[in-house]
Amino acid sequence: MSATEEPQKLYAAREPVFPKRVSGPFRNLKWIIMIVTLGIYYLTPWIRWDRGPSLPDQAVLIDMANRRFFFFWIEIWPHEFYFVAGLLIMAGLGLFLFTSALGRVWCGYTCPQTVWTDLFFTVERWIEGDRNARLRLWKAEWDFKKVRLRLTKYLVWLAIAVATGGAWVFYFADAPTLLVDLVTLQAHPIAYTTIAILTATTFVFGGFMREQVCIYMCPWPRIQAAMMDEHTITVAYRDWRGEPRGKHRKAEGAELLGDCIDCNACVNVCPVGIDIRDGQQMECITCALCIDACDDIMDKIGKPRGLIDYMALTDEANERAGNQKVSIWKHIFRPRTILYTVLWSAIGVALVVMLFIRSEIDVTVAPVRNPQFVTMSDGSIRNTYDIRIRNMSHDDSTFDISLTSEVPLEVALEGTDELTVDVPADTTHLQRVYVTAPVGSVPATSERTEFRFWVEDLRSTARTHQDTIFNGRADQ
Repeated sequence: MSATEEPQKLYAAREPVFPKRVSGPFRNLKWIIMIVTLGIYYLTPWIRWDRGPSLPDQAVLIDMANRRFFFFWIEIWPHEFYFVAGLLIMAGLGLFLFTSALGRVWCGYTCPQTVWTDLFFTVERWIEGDRNARLRLWKAEWDFKKVRLRLTKYLVWLAIAVATGGAWVFYFADAPTLLVDLVTLQAHPIAYTTIAILTATTFVFGGFMREQVCIYMCPWPRIQAAMMDEHTITVAYRDWRGEPRGKHRKAEGAELLGDCIDCNACVNVCPVGIDIRDGQQMECITCALCIDACDDIMDKIGKPRGLIDYMALTDEANERAGNQKVSIWKHIFRPRTILYTVLWSAIGVALVVMLFIRSEIDVTVAPVRNPQFVTMSDGSIRNTYDIRIRNMSHDDSTFDISLTSEVPLEVALEGTDELTVDVPADTTHLQRVYVTAPVGSVPATSERTEFRFWVEDLRSTARTHQDTIFNGRADQ
């Protein structure tokens, strides 16, 4: 590097992006998805679901205090976390499936960053005007009008951000009760802290960072390349049809120009500020707004639509050779996507089956290890166990505790002469149990004897068991 040459900069300041309003089928699809997803997010905590007098009536609730998750008629207990793990695996496979088939369709339509940024863009256009008006306002000197418009926009953004943070905490407590507590300043500090953090991140990410979150903070643009191949359908520019581009259609040599009139409509509507005509780029979220903009221009100049379109890389070679375009379904249904679909479906079916066959009783047995066993005055050996019984039904039940073993063992419950315990509906009961081996009952060659605890619901006759070990040997 010469003495006069400036060193290369590793960071460039963000250039603001002012997307232009556009209409078309893909823009309409984004409107629908925005309304549906935001509606689900904001309204779900307020849906009521009657589960009886002893359970919460909120349809979707993450009950951290009682360590349970309610989803309409489904109730997930802590020991059933495999359901949550299965859903997370399905979400990952679903993301792989859609990316391999349709590129970054998640990023373009349903990613929370995309949805909230699109909402903030809508507010910005509503208050400050479309692209040209916002550009003029950006470059204008600060005056009363600019301050008024900016302040109004920021206040609306802040209201959306507060509603976003507030909606999140409603999933963790009874929404109407928590709302009253929040307004009357009686809610737990964690609730206010969570709302404040989510409000700040929503306001900053959706209002100021926008495409920077997708480009620099999100890892998915870099991971997606492994999920895509030459058959993946993504937004692309037909340069063999559009080039050489040019605006002067009546000038000499205009017949040699392609269909692209270099109007920059595709660039002006792009929410990340790129030019799709430069080819595939990491910044592109495949929102397809450039397709709507280009199709509108093609209609005006009397050219066929599809200069910018959803297509696969293999379509380029076919179209350049004059071959017929491959059906979109052949791009979607190929070995990779079929494999993802089969795996995704198999996990989903397995979770549904497990949900319907699961027992309403769950038992865990924990031997008390300190000490492992106690020698009684008559020479018998006693082990102590903590049995946790979960009554996952909506009715109070009485449970009988017994055991089976190859050697004679005696069982007794702490605090009662009976071998039964009462467990209220949707609760967990911890019962200490003593198991005794009379003198001579355990073989002299064994100090560890396997046996099985049985727990039976006397109301429904449902039974479950748990195997464990008896420690010690009762000498002759």
